[in-house]
Amino acid sequence: MLQKPERLFGRDTEWEELADFASAPANGATLGLVYGRRRQGKTLMLELLAQETGGLLFAATQQTEAQNLADLGAAYAAYRGLRQPVSFGNWREGLDELLRLGEERATPVIVDEFPYLVSATPALPSYLQQALSPTGHAKERTRTRLILCGSALTTMAQLLGGGAPLRGRAVLELILRPFGFRDAAAFWGLTGDPELAFRVHALVGGTPAYLEMCGGSGPADLDAFDRWVQRRLLNPASAMFREGGLLLREEPSISDPTSYAATLSAISAGNQRRSEIAAALGRPVSALAHLLNGLRSIGLVEQVDDALRDKRSVFRIAEPIVRLHQLITQRREPELVSGQAARVWRANADTVASKIYGPHFEDLAREWCFLHASSDTLGGTASAVRPTEIPCRAHRQGHELDLVVTETNSFAADQIIAIGEAKATLTPMDVPQLQWLDHLRALLPDARIGTQPKLLLFARSGFTGDLVEAARGRADVELVDLNRMYSGD
Repeated sequence: MLQKPERLFGRDTEWEELADFASAPANGATLGLVYGRRRQGKTLMLELLAQETGGLLFAATQQTEAQNLADLGAAYAAYRGLRQPVSFGNWREGLDELLRLGEERATPVIVDEFPYLVSATPALPSYLQQALSPTGHAKERTRTRLILCGSALTTMAQLLGGGAPLRGRAVLELILRPFGFRDAAAFWGLTGDPELAFRVHALVGGTPAYLEMCGGSGPADLDAFDRWVQRRLLNPASAMFREGGLLLREEPSISDPTSYAATLSAISAGNQRRSEIAAALGRPVSALAHLLNGLRSIGLVEQVDDALRDKRSVFRIAEPIVRLHQLITQRREPELVSGQAARVWRANADTVASKIYGPHFEDLAREWCFLHASSDTLGGTASAVRPTEIPCRAHRQGHELDLVVTETNSFAADQIIAIGEAKATLTPMDVPQLQWLDHLRALLPDARIGTQPKLLLFARSGFTGDLVEAARGRADVELVDLNRMYSGD
């Protein structure tokens, strides 16, 4: 097993998958795909893989077919130690030579930014299909490990979809996603202050490159946080200022950025259901499908199914910097450009609390249940953690429930093992919240309950002494604050 380089933070699972693929002893060339949104660290990880294995990495650029072939010939010659660049007459010839590099040993051959090549040469996937023919030289005489990498998510996903030429040819499809909130805190050096780690993650998420784009460091402490936001996120001179808008516009599959941006704005403002989004846009619900599907395909929006009702779901912003851009940066750009970041940040404190910190804390509570909570905490193993709305006859309305933890069992319907509420307010959670959760548990459908579900209370600002005392004598109640979310189970 290839040891992961110290320079590569986290990504243990991803490195293991790549190392297994690159060093597999089986005969025959193999194909793998690595993709994800820009700035997730794909190129760094693949460069390190090439260094550790003695493989070739060729980075394509946005240029003509002839120019890319010339660059490939230069990279191939440098890798082989030749004095002069090699001139490839066409892609068939170039691919054949690349695949021959693994004739003596398992050799990774990495093509970064593959969508640029496909854009200039649409037939390239078909040429690859032919080069990887089961009876061809590459499959019978080499151990080349060909890795195609790209940031154009739609293009990369389509390489293996439907009737695509490469469908069934790849043995690896690795999607690089942003760090989870715990890894992000460690990456930014904020593990000692969960409140500060939460605030930073709520604004910039877990994309690795954002640390460097923020000047290489986060805020020193809570006292420095507001000034850091003003200088690094709301400053037109900062690399982060337009990032939330660029993520949409740099995706080639998005042909109408204005409509997609309007959809992001509607969701960021708290319109989560299809009907709410349609009303905010002034469009019929039937006109939303392609917009929502497009945003989901490029990882900016996530569809979250209802825990109790089929065919009912909500949509959430999956990339925090997009939410910040839609709610503040874009709307207040004239003031920000004129140097009024401090005033804008103060004026939008309520928006940040209700539209950013509140929803983000709920998201992290669900992520904690799914990835970090123990079976003792949940009363079982979380198969899914989703929100819902429960009808209540007593109050003659539906009540929103932030999270419902379900466990999947063989040959039986999913069982609800825990429910929870998450509050990102600056005041501690008190006994009435526990009483309210007791009420919501009584409204759950009996058919979905095995044993009595546990009650989970998540509070960004902790709990009152009365609530701590009330929970102490109850085995069915768990209190989870930020410290526990970031370091406990």
